[in-house]
Amino acid sequence: MNSFIGRLYPSTKFLLVLVIIILSMFTPDYRFQLGLFAVVLFLSVLSNTLGSFLKLFVKSIVLIVLFIFLIQVFIIKNPDSQPIWAFVSFSQLGLATSIDTSTRIIAISSSIIWFFQATSVKDIIHALELAKVSKKVTFVIASTIQLVPQMSKLSQTISDAQKSRGIETEGSLMIRVKAFVPMMGPLVLSSIQQTEERVLTLESRGFSSTTQKTSIYAIKKSKWDYLIAIGAILIFIIYLVWRNQ
Repeated sequence: MNSFIGRLYPSTKFLLVLVIIILSMFTPDYRFQLGLFAVVLFLSVLSNTLGSFLKLFVKSIVLIVLFIFLIQVFIIKNPDSQPIWAFVSFSQLGLATSIDTSTRIIAISSSIIWFFQATSVKDIIHALELAKVSKKVTFVIASTIQLVPQMSKLSQTISDAQKSRGIETEGSLMIRVKAFVPMMGPLVLSSIQQTEERVLTLESRGFSSTTQKTSIYAIKKSKWDYLIAIGAILIFIIYLVWRNQ
């Protein structure tokens, strides 16, 4: 997070994401949605996370958007649907709907991806603790954020172990399916074991204790956090005035 944006307070970056989501939800114009996506790209450049952002975006969101586009335009029946072949038809109404839905998904999901790439989990948790959020709620949020990376890393470790034993894990789709099924057992058992170890670690650190705790790690808001927060609120107010005209 060695960048100007990365050093901002987590709540400041979350406020930017919240404003983007609200503007996206209440503005049914694909050009506006693409403009918001351009803003997120600009923020990724400032955060030095553009490469990882685009990689994750293509792997996840692009596939979802493509699926929605194909189903909405060629499969779902609309009043103006024109048959092409068998159950496949083309709809101009479906095309307009899919563009609106897809660009909205792109704008909202990209802002969320950027937030978690530009903000470390440690900063998020520490900010929640400073905000006096319940320790149990903080733990649930932290576990949820870290779940996918931990499961991905664990599955890769299990896959490497299977390769070392001569089990085929790469190749055709059927080979991958056959390798995936026996991997589920160790993956689930290892996850349960890690959960137990995590509970013991938390208790050894006094998680259940009600006494005041101190931390050597500290984050604080700078003047830029206040300026950006005020700017985001002003943008939201201007948007409300514009929508009510």
